[in-house]
Amino acid sequence: MERGKMAEAESLETAAEHERILREIESTDTACIGPTLRSVYDGEEHGRFMEKLETRIRNHDREIEKMCNFHYQGFVDSITELLKVRGEAQKLKNQVTDTNRKLQHEGKELVIAMEELKQCRLQQRNISATVDKLMLCLPVLEMYSKLRDQMKTKRHYPALKTLEHLEHTYLPQVSHYRFCKVMVDNIPKLREEIKDVSMSDLKDFLESIRKHSDKIGETAMKQAQQQRNLDNIVLQQPRIGSKRKSKKDAYIIFDTEIESTSPKSEQDSGILDVEDEEDDEEVPGAQDLVDFSPVYRCLHIYSVLGARETFENYYRKQRRKQARLVLQPPSNMHETLDGYRKYFNQIVGFFVVEDHILHTTQGLVNRAYIDELWEMALSKTIAALRTHSSYCSDPNLVLDLKNLIVLFADTLQVYGFPVNQLFDMLLEIRDQYSETLLKKWAGIFRNILDSDNYSPIPVTSEEMYKKVVGQFPFQDIELEKQPFPKKFPFSEFVPKVYNQIKEFIYACLKFSEDLHLSSTEIDDMIRKSTNLLLTRTLSNSLQNVIKRKNIGLTEDARHAAEEEIYTNLNQKIDQFLQLADYDWMTGDLGNKASDYLVDLIAFLRSTFAVFTHLPGKVAQTACMSACKHLATSLMQLLLEAEVRQLTLGALQQFNLDVRECEQFARSGPVPGFQEDTLQLAFIDLRQLLDLFIQWDWSTYLADYGQPNCKYLRVNPVTALTLLEKMKDTSRKNNMFAQFRKNERDKQKLIDTVAKQLRGLISSHHS
Repeated sequence: MERGKMAEAESLETAAEHERILREIESTDTACIGPTLRSVYDGEEHGRFMEKLETRIRNHDREIEKMCNFHYQGFVDSITELLKVRGEAQKLKNQVTDTNRKLQHEGKELVIAMEELKQCRLQQRNISATVDKLMLCLPVLEMYSKLRDQMKTKRHYPALKTLEHLEHTYLPQVSHYRFCKVMVDNIPKLREEIKDVSMSDLKDFLESIRKHSDKIGETAMKQAQQQRNLDNIVLQQPRIGSKRKSKKDAYIIFDTEIESTSPKSEQDSGILDVEDEEDDEEVPGAQDLVDFSPVYRCLHIYSVLGARETFENYYRKQRRKQARLVLQPPSNMHETLDGYRKYFNQIVGFFVVEDHILHTTQGLVNRAYIDELWEMALSKTIAALRTHSSYCSDPNLVLDLKNLIVLFADTLQVYGFPVNQLFDMLLEIRDQYSETLLKKWAGIFRNILDSDNYSPIPVTSEEMYKKVVGQFPFQDIELEKQPFPKKFPFSEFVPKVYNQIKEFIYACLKFSEDLHLSSTEIDDMIRKSTNLLLTRTLSNSLQNVIKRKNIGLTEDARHAAEEEIYTNLNQKIDQFLQLADYDWMTGDLGNKASDYLVDLIAFLRSTFAVFTHLPGKVAQTACMSACKHLATSLMQLLLEAEVRQLTLGALQQFNLDVRECEQFARSGPVPGFQEDTLQLAFIDLRQLLDLFIQWDWSTYLADYGQPNCKYLRVNPVTALTLLEKMKDTSRKNNMFAQFRKNERDKQKLIDTVAKQLRGLISSHHS
C-alpha cells in the first residue's frame, strides 16, 4: 500500500518536472536549449518524457491547423491584392527609372559645376591657410635675413640681440616647420661664430695696441710736458685761480661708429690714424688715438652669452703677457736717450689704455688688477733703470735721463699711479750722477793742474787785481796795501779750480730740479757732493801733483795722502759689504765662507801686496785700520735693527765668515806685526760668536766682571740684543730642532738668560 503511494508520488513529481522542461523548451532560445535537454538525458524517465513531448507536438499541430483554417480566406484575398499591387509597382518603377534617367541627364552639368565649386572652395581654404602660415613665417625669415646682414656687416652685438629675439620670440611660433628646425640647430653655431669673430676683433685690437703703445705713451707724455710748462708759466705769473688739468679732462668720449674703407684698417684694430702734430700745436689727447669699441663690443657679446668671466680672464691674461713684453728693456737701451724714451713711452701707453678701460667698463679690470700690474711694472722698471743707468758715464746723458724719468713719473701720476718709488730711485741715480760728475771734474782738475806753473799770480794794475779777485773772492788787507806790481799767494789753478767747483755745484743743482725736494734736502745733497769733490777728487789730484819728483811735498800734504789711503780702503770695504746677502732665517748649516767675503779678502790681499813700496808704518796702519773697520762693520751688520730675527744656521754662516777674516789676519798680509796682533781686531766678534754657538751662558754669567774671564769682550747689551733676535726665531722657526724633546726647557733657558742679562745691564748702569 505504502509502496503504491510512493510510486504515485514519484510519478506525479516526474510529470511535473517534465511539464517544467517542456515549458522551458517552448520559452527558451534554441541556442540555449542544450542544458535543458541534458537534464532530460541525465534522468531515468527519458521514454516517458519523449511520449509527453510527442503528445505536446500533436497538440500544437492541431492548433496550427485550426488557425490556418480560420484565416484561409483572408490569406487568399491578400494574395489577390498583392498581385494587383505588383502591376502598379512595376509601372511606378518604370516611371521612377525614366524620371531618374532624365534627372541624371539634366543634372550632369550641375554636378560638374558643383565639383568645380567644391574644388575652388578647397583651393580657397588652402590659399587662406597658406597665407596665414606665411604671415607667421615671414617675420622669422625677415629676422633671419636681418641677422645674416648684421653679421655680414660685422655688427655683431645687434646680431646677437636679433638672434635672441629670433630664438625666444619668433621661432617658437613656427617650430613645427622643417626650415625652423634647421634654424634652431644653426643657432648655437651662429653664437659661436659671433663669439669667434668678436674675439678675433679683440685680438686684432690687442695686437695693434701693443704695436702702438709707444705712440700712445708719447702723446700722453707730450700732454704732461705741456701741462708742466703751463704750470711753470702760471707759477711765474700772479695766480688767478688757475687749476691743474684734472684726470677727468684726459678722458674723451669715443666715437664707435668710425667709417673705414677696409674692414682690417687700423681704426677697426683700435688705433685711429692721427698725423704728427707740430710742436707749437695742441697735442691730441692720448685716448683720441684709440678706438676701444672692439673691447666694448666683445665685452657686451660675452656678457649676453653668459661668458663674461671667460672674457675677463682672457683679456687680463693677454694684457699681463703684453705687460711683460713692454717691461722688457732692449739690451742697448743705455746707449742713447731715445732708447729710454721709447721704453717709457711703451709703459705709459700700456697703462693709459688700462686706466681708460678701468673707468669706462664695469669690472673688466678692477683697481686690484691695475695695482698688481703697476707694482710689477714699477719693480721691473726700477730694476731695468738701475742696471742700464749704471753703464752710463756721460753726466749729460744721466741728467737727460733724470728729466725723462721725472716726466715719466709725472705723466703716470696724472692717471693716479703712485710714483714715489721712482723718485726714490732718482735719488740713487743722483749718487751715480755725482760719481760721473766727479770723474768728469777729475779730468778737468788734472788738466788745470797739469797746465799750471805753480807760481804766484803777478798783477801790475788795479784792473788785473780786480779781475783775479772777481774770479776768486780772495781778501788780504796787507796785499791790498802793497803797491803794484804785486803777487797773489797762489798760482792760477786756484781761481780756475774755484770756478770749476761753482760749475760743479750748478751741475748738481740741475739734477735736483723737479725732484720735489725741500731746500734742506737740496742743500744736503749739494754739500755731500761738494765735500766728495773736495776731499776725494780734488785731494787725489793734488796728491798726484805732490808725488811728482819735480814738486816738493810738505809734511802736512803727506799726512793727508796717508789719511786718504786709509779712507779709500775703508770705503772699498764698505762697497764689498753692501753685497752681503745673508739669509738670517736659514736652517741650513753652511760649510764655506760667503762669496762676497771671499772676494773682499782676495782684494785686501792683492792690495796689501802692492803696498811694499810704502813706508812700513803706513802699510801696517792701513792693514790694521782695514781689519778694525771690517770687524766693526760686521758687528753692525749682525746687530742692525733691520735684522729682526736670525737662526742658529745664519749664525753658523756668519761664524764661517769671521773665521775667514781671522785666517786672513793670521796669514800676515803686511810684515812687521807681532804674533796675533792683527787677529785681535776680530776678538769682540770671536768671543760673541763662541758664546752663542757653544751656548756657554753659565760661564759668561758666572765670570762676568772678572779681569780674566773667558768672554771679557762681550758686552751684555750686545749679547741681549742678539739673544732677543734668536728668541723670536726659536718660537716661530723651531731653531733648536735637534733638541725637540727639551725644546720647552730650552725656551725657558733663553728667557732666564735674557732676564739675567737685563739684570747685569741694570746693575751696570746703577
